[in-house]
Amino acid sequence: MIRHVSLDHGWWYHYRLHNEKLDLLKGNGYTGLHKYLGEVFDKCPREPFITGPRSSKLRFNLGIKPRQIDNHEVSVLAKQGLEWDQFDNNHSNVQVFMLSYDNKTIGIEVPIWLQAEELGKKFEELFASKEPLSGHIDVLRLEDDKLWIWDYKPNAEMEKYASTQVYFYAIMLSKRTGIPLDHFMCGYFDQHTSYVFKPQMKYLEEKQMMLR
Repeated sequence: MIRHVSLDHGWWYHYRLHNEKLDLLKGNGYTGLHKYLGEVFDKCPREPFITGPRSSKLRFNLGIKPRQIDNHEVSVLAKQGLEWDQFDNNHSNVQVFMLSYDNKTIGIEVPIWLQAEELGKKFEELFASKEPLSGHIDVLRLEDDKLWIWDYKPNAEMEKYASTQVYFYAIMLSKRTGIPLDHFMCGYFDQHTSYVFKPQMKYLEEKQMMLR
């Protein structure tokens, strides 16, 4: 029911996929994502994750103003996952609990990447590198026919750049699957609260215009 592979991407990332929930994507017009999640499980390239920038390390703002939602269901699930306490770290407890017991969570630690030419322009100026941008999505959910990209942050209210990180996760997954960005929603959360926003190209375009 749950497939698991450990990926050596400069660190060991444990990509897990729920096969039964994966089939939900076929009926929602997300066959491109269905195909990608299956293929990357067996033949994910290692190179994009080794030398280039990581989305989780980005330290700039895009002007995104997330909406705070207290007691969101992902926060409730995070609290239950922490109480479950089956692993030696909080991330794994939250992620694996959600994959196992939440009917909307499809995959965790989903590997994604973006080549410089896929961004269009000013990739090097944004990321100080020509190497691919890469990352791993903490939690991928299907909520109300939208693809939600979630990142677990133990102290969500203190985060300054989490919206930038999750925004580029959406860009990367959109490029990898061919699914338009307007089908995605983004958020980050802990057991107390969550912050959500709609990823829009205007954030990237405005940032690019500021670069020389």
